[in-house]
Amino acid sequence: MDNATQQTHRILDLEEGINFRELGGYETANGKQVKYHKILRSAGLDKLTDNDLNFLSDYGLKTDVDFRSQSEIDKSPDRLPNGTKYVSLPVFREDLTEASKIQESVIPEIDFDPTNGYEHMLDVYKEMITENQSKKAYRNFFDELLGNSKDRDVLLFHCSAGKDRTGMGAVFFLYSLGIPLPTIKQDYLLTNQASKFYVADILKEVEKRDASLVESIRALMTVNENYLSVAEKAIKETSGSLANYIRNELHVSDNQVSDLQKIYLQ
Repeated sequence: MDNATQQTHRILDLEEGINFRELGGYETANGKQVKYHKILRSAGLDKLTDNDLNFLSDYGLKTDVDFRSQSEIDKSPDRLPNGTKYVSLPVFREDLTEASKIQESVIPEIDFDPTNGYEHMLDVYKEMITENQSKKAYRNFFDELLGNSKDRDVLLFHCSAGKDRTGMGAVFFLYSLGIPLPTIKQDYLLTNQASKFYVADILKEVEKRDASLVESIRALMTVNENYLSVAEKAIKETSGSLANYIRNELHVSDNQVSDLQKIYLQ
């Protein structure tokens, strides 16, 4: 399977699920692969249809980790197949990424200068690395990952748009498995392909109302390599390296890393 085909295959085709993706198939430097039917990442689950729920149930979904704040959860609670364990791990006390507000109202009622979406996102990524609330959420995320040890039981993790809080969760997870950074970045940027029709529809609406906001809202609704660079810089300043950050800030021990590799690699 060539790379482009594999990337398309990675995006799950749900009726009302945006940015649903398999993390199976990514290769470590020593030639192992992340197992399929073990871990998914996505945007919100509140609009899933009954067919989508049946699909996820058949897929093996057993645990849903929700990185959203309580106010986002209250507005748009997850729809889940029966028997799925639900875990709330808010990365921020409120949705700093603003993605949920944009989805709600298109021209969002946002509490910062809406022409400054790009700069705002750079701040968000820095906070995701440095805030204690974020570190606690990602530490608890690793506990859930370690608990997902039964064969072909699937854990899904998500936020509102499935790109920022979810994106950093995927970075920490994949890096701990030994997936090379260029592959991790490729997965991070795949959001822009997985959400492109959805984002295009939103930007059309924005353009009708206030064309001057289009680029700023695009910055809020997409991912950008520079966002990840800001996170990497904050990680370097905090810990010296991503490996040190995962060990010292997220308190994931070397033994836990080898347990994760046993659970998720083949």
